[in-house]
Amino acid sequence: MATPEDVLEVTRRIPVPSTVSAHARQFLAMGLSFGGGAMLRPERPDRDGWRAVIAAGDQMLIDFVTALPAEPGSTVETTLAGDVPVFVLQPDGVTNDPEQPIYFDIHGGAMIVGAGEACRALATKTAAMVRMRTWSVDYRMPPDHPYPAALDDCITAYRHLLEFQAPERIVVGGGSAGGNLAAALMLRARDEGLPLPAALVLLSPEADLTESGDSFATNLGIDCVLTSSLAESIALNAGDHDLTDPYLSPLFGDFSGGFPPTLLQAGTRDLFLSNTVRLHRRLRAAGVDAELHVFEAMPHGGFFGAPEDADLAQEVRRFIAAHLAK
Repeated sequence: MATPEDVLEVTRRIPVPSTVSAHARQFLAMGLSFGGGAMLRPERPDRDGWRAVIAAGDQMLIDFVTALPAEPGSTVETTLAGDVPVFVLQPDGVTNDPEQPIYFDIHGGAMIVGAGEACRALATKTAAMVRMRTWSVDYRMPPDHPYPAALDDCITAYRHLLEFQAPERIVVGGGSAGGNLAAALMLRARDEGLPLPAALVLLSPEADLTESGDSFATNLGIDCVLTSSLAESIALNAGDHDLTDPYLSPLFGDFSGGFPPTLLQAGTRDLFLSNTVRLHRRLRAAGVDAELHVFEAMPHGGFFGAPEDADLAQEVRRFIAAHLAK
């Protein structure tokens, strides 16, 4: 428990930095008006209240993401991996044959947002970024399907993919809550004796649901995307489960028993910066091939179309290509 002597109180003005692109500066100048953290709190904390918040969040995602250009475009099909819905995306210009590697994508959304058409919309941006045939898992979520439903769906879909694609031709990735699930999936797949993929991509992963890292205080009010703690949605998903369980908070996992090469990314204004840098150090300490990319002034999820986002996409493609070639 912190005492008054342990707390540093600072009041200051934080300008939009001159060290980022014009697009990024314009995005940051919007301030907290863009924020998506506080909107994930229902007026009534019952099932109907949560359903209203989730529906609004899904529609916001669909409207926002579909307004952003996706290059290349993709054809999209819906299939079942076992009994789990999956969107299968084929980017324009990528050869459609069984030998093509597959990017296994797990969408974000605070563990409660991003299902259905929102998942499809988000997947088009992921496929455009990685420029690979992409499977995007439309996993179940609260309030009707709390933990471990999402992770169960991810392991079911991954197991199904392994039936016809070699693990060395698979890359798993996810951002935010999807990064949480992607890392937890690796731990569970290993524990269940499944082969691990060629590589793992974690973009600002929600790796610690206890929210104990430094940036949850230092970047609160600075991150213009995640404007508040996600404690309410975390509680809705986790219920009475221990938040330090590695399947809920992969940061606390044992990585010494095998883990794929991992790219991790965050920004200096990202509320989840501590999640990312702490997970990177844990992986490195366990001997995992892990690289960390921290972007100047970037909030959670990026600048949504700035040159810095293109730079990140290029880094992700470089990382994937290097590990698929091994």
